Amino acid sequence: MQPENWQPPLKPSEITESRLIHAILDGTFPINSFLLGERELAARLGVTRPTLREVMQRLERDGWLEIQQGKPTRVRDFWKEGGLGVSIALAQYQSPLPQDFVANLLAVRVLLAPTYTQQAVLRAPDEISAFLKDAQALPETSQAFSAYDWQLHWLLTVHSGNTFFTHFMNSVQRLYALMGEQYFTHSQTRRHSHLFYSRLLEDIQAGDAPAAGKLAEQIMTESRELWIRLVTYPQKKD
Repeated sequence: MQPENWQPPLKPSEITESRLIHAILDGTFPINSFLLGERELAARLGVTRPTLREVMQRLERDGWLEIQQGKPTRVRDFWKEGGLGVSIALAQYQSPLPQDFVANLLAVRVLLAPTYTQQAVLRAPDEISAFLKDAQALPETSQAFSAYDWQLHWLLTVHSGNTFFTHFMNSVQRLYALMGEQYFTHSQTRRHSHLFYSRLLEDIQAGDAPAAGKLAEQIMTESRELWIRLVTYPQKKD
């Protein structure tokens, strides 16, 4: 039996993608520079040209590269031209991350969560209540909280009736997991989320969807402010 902490070996395409992203981030291929020709780049990376093409197409889709027929491949300004795939890769590969990286993700949640929370509580109070009743049994680990928190927000988007919210949550699931495990390493953040879960359940039981939306806005704003304080004045993680 394979031990849980043993990971399967990476595929050539995965290794190639990682190396190219690292080369962009460390300045080997700076923003607005051009990659080597396909034949030379494949040789240097030790992969076949089809494998390299597959990876480059994926990096183009995410916003790292600009590929034009008959022209050298340009490294995009990924901070301005990149998609969510860039954010996910930054969370995975860049260390240290920009200080405002998690704060910016939390700021997006401040904007979206009040609307989808209010709509979900209005449309499907019983389903949300049933899920929230498991919150008190959460193990005190960052992984457990990160997974539960994403699942809750995903469920709220599903029951909001607006598929855009759900598609957005699906697209940031990996990013949410990477960032969530950092966020929930602190006991303060776990306690704060517990407060949200219990108060949201109270609003649902009271049949007060507008209050649930206001609560989401308050808690999401506080979450961002709490994270900024923890980053600015680091404390021992527990």
